Amino acid sequence: MIYKVLFQPNKIENPVRERTQSIYVEAQSSVEARALVEKNTDYNIELIQELTGDFLDYEQKSEDFKITEF
Repeated sequence: MIYKVLFQPNKIENPVRERTQSIYVEAQSSVEARALVEKNTDYNIELIQELTGDFLDYEQKSEDFKITEF
């Protein structure tokens, strides 16, 4: 499965919507995706979305789509 992880780049500062960023992670579950990101980054995770079907197709058309590997 591919998950879109929305995050703030810094855990210390208060979240600001305009600074929300995203990465794409391949994992077996959202729990595993969260564990991968928490283990390898200092991001403040806001949301993890499973991408399937039309949602995945839409995201793959974006020039920013790239699976992050840790």
